[in-house]
Amino acid sequence: MEIHERIKELRKEFKESQVKVAEAIGITPRQYQRFEAGEQKPGFENLCALADHFGVSLDYLAGRTDER
Repeated sequence: MEIHERIKELRKEFKESQVKVAEAIGITPRQYQRFEAGEQKPGFENLCALADHFGVSLDYLAGRTDER
């Protein structure tokens, strides 16, 4: 599973909007939409912020493991 699939899955699991996640990690909603659509890959800082927000590891976000 790729990063964009993981973050979309997590957002839906947490029942959050794209706008809420974007605000929580300090980016614009459009930038977050690009992440979720697979049009743009998040940089390291945004990956860390997403992992912290959802309470998962970077390896989980990257699809390297299924253990959160």
